[in-house]
This record gives sequence, structure tokens and C-alpha cells, in this order.
Amino acid sequence: MKRLSLVGLFVMFMGVAYGQQIDSVENNTNKVLIRGYGEVHYNQPFSSDKRYNGSLDVHRMVMLFGYSFSNKTSFMTEIEYEHVKELYVEQAYLQHRLNSNFSLVGGLILVPMGFINEYHEPNVFNGVERPLIDNNISPSTWREIAVGFKGNSIPLSLDYQFYIVNGFKSYSTSGLLNGKSGFRSGRQRGAEAIASSPNFASRVHYYGIKGLQLGLSGYYGKTQSPLYNGIEKNDNAALAKADSSVVGLAMVGFDAQYDYAGLELRSQLYLSSISNSDEYNRFTAKSGVPNDLGESMYGYYVEAAYNVLRPLGTKYQLLPFARFEKYDTHWSVGDVASKNDAYNVTAITAGLTLRLAKGAVVKTDIQFTKPKSADEYSKVLNFGIGVSF
Repeated sequence: MKRLSLVGLFVMFMGVAYGQQIDSVENNTNKVLIRGYGEVHYNQPFSSDKRYNGSLDVHRMVMLFGYSFSNKTSFMTEIEYEHVKELYVEQAYLQHRLNSNFSLVGGLILVPMGFINEYHEPNVFNGVERPLIDNNISPSTWREIAVGFKGNSIPLSLDYQFYIVNGFKSYSTSGLLNGKSGFRSGRQRGAEAIASSPNFASRVHYYGIKGLQLGLSGYYGKTQSPLYNGIEKNDNAALAKADSSVVGLAMVGFDAQYDYAGLELRSQLYLSSISNSDEYNRFTAKSGVPNDLGESMYGYYVEAAYNVLRPLGTKYQLLPFARFEKYDTHWSVGDVASKNDAYNVTAITAGLTLRLAKGAVVKTDIQFTKPKSADEYSKVLNFGIGVSF
């Protein structure tokens, strides 16, 4: 709890001071804005002694619609189809600009944790699939209903955001969080979401040096539980039961991007601290076996790419890239969960990104993934096409 409190105070302080700005229809000269992006993937696992089927998937198709009511007030929404058949609302928020550098925001937003969760169009990142830490630590696409503000300080070269946001759901009829998937199954996505306590999210983005972008993100709060609903104020037993169904989460993210003369460097780091995990694991035990949510998680990657066609002066870009990635959802565990090395994962991804135009890419890579508990790397060959407009 002490670690959570210290990280939480840091997050809240940074949230008041900093954050990153989201694109808005306010800067568009037309009342209506239409954009979109989509990805089609082919994934082929392989090994020396087994045969695997490949998978083909229209992974996602997203349409963004914006409408400007005036030069100060606008609405933005994204409608997402995943795997052809699953329909989601990815964003839906109202924004009102008080002045040229400061806006109020309310609605369903992308939580500003790292840069991939907010900006995940296929032409933004290398590799067919998003980095693993942006699924297993910061669970993209992570969105919740929120209210807050964002702005920009031109003299300081800073964009900032701060939101009061609805948190993860940790309990339904059973526990939703665990060591394997972390908080991913707790995303409420604004779909009949329950709210039992407020959470806070913030981000700062620095762009004052040419080619360099730095980001600092923070998240702090408790998960949400339906067991708080209707509790009598003097019913201590019911309150204790509800308290056992939630955990506290404090997460800090750092990211850096640097582009120079065809060279592109990327890096992200996430650190997460979880409180009340022992009580939660006992309460959400199945058949007498305690749950295995850890007390802390971390994940990071470093990546380098270079446009080998740059010396030719062509409009096309061909970027060989390599990414080293590591994450552990059992970085530390309490007294109830046993540390599981299957959750301590190393991944190496190398491939090519061909940028045909600003918003059209063709990608291929091979990804080697190995939990600490395994003897060998699993291997997957990936191909993909992506568009963003």
C-alpha cells in the first residue's frame, strides 16, 4: 500500500501539470470530419517438429466521425469492427475549447497511457501486431468514460491531459483479474459500466527538440465492484466483502521517440503497483485454489528502424526494424500467489515495414517469444497490410 500511495501521489502531481493532446475536429475547416484505419493480418506459427495452421483475419476496421458545432465545441467518435463480427465504440467524447490552448473533455476516451494506446493506427508502429506490453501491461485498446481537460503550453513545448476516469472492473460473479492477463479482462469500455470509486489518468508530451518526443503517463485508483451496490452503511461484513473484491492500481509509463535522417528509435516502459492483491486472491479463489494476481508488473521495449531507401530520394520508405521486449505480470507477488515464470516473457521481433504512402503500409516480421519457464522460443511469421486516412 505504501508503494501504491507514493506512486499515486507522483501520478496525481504530474497529472495536474502535464499530459498529451488528442487531435480534434476543432482544427478542421469543415463541420464534418471522416477518417479511418484498418488492418488485415496473416499469422503463421511454426516449429521444427510440429505443423500449425495459419490464421487470416481482418483484425480491425475503424471509422472515425467528428462534427464541429462551432469553432469551440465539437464531438468525436470512433466505431470499430474487430475480426469482422465484433462491434465496439472506441471513442465518443464532447470537447469544448475555452481558449486556443485549453479544452474541457467528457465522454468515452482512450486512456492516455503510453503513445500506442492513443495512437495505434497501423502506420504508427512497426510490426504486424502491436507491442506485447501494450496488450499485457497497458491493455490497449483501453478506454473508459471520463471527464477532464487537455491543453498545450507552447513556450514549454508541452501537451498535457488530465482526467477523472472510470476504473477497471475487478469482480462480476467471479474475479476478472489474474496473473496471466493482468487487468485486460477488467476493461469496461463504457458498456453499462459500474462506478464505485473514481480513478485518475494523466499524460505529458514534450516536443521541444527536433525529432525527439518524450512522454510521461500516470494512472491511479481502485477497481470497481458491483458488491458495493446497496450496502447498508452499518453493514461491516458486507463492506469487508466488497473491499476484498477490489484492488488498487498505480501505473507509470515512460516513452521516447526519436527520428533523424531515416533512423527511427522507439522505447516504452511501464511500471505497475497493485495493492490488496492478497485479499483479492483469497476472495476470488476457485475450487479452493487462490487466484494469482501479482503485486507489481513491468514491461519495456527498445526498437530501432532505418529507411534504407532514403538515399535514393524515393517517396517509398522501406524500414528494416528490430525490437527487444520484456514484461512480467508477476514481477512481485504477495503471500497468497506463487510466482509463475510463465508470466515472465521475453520477445524479439524483426521485420520490414514498407510505407507505400503516408497512410498505407505493408508489413512482415518474425517474432520469437519465450516465457522464462520455457526451454525454447515459440516462433510466428506475420504478414499484414494497413491503411489510415
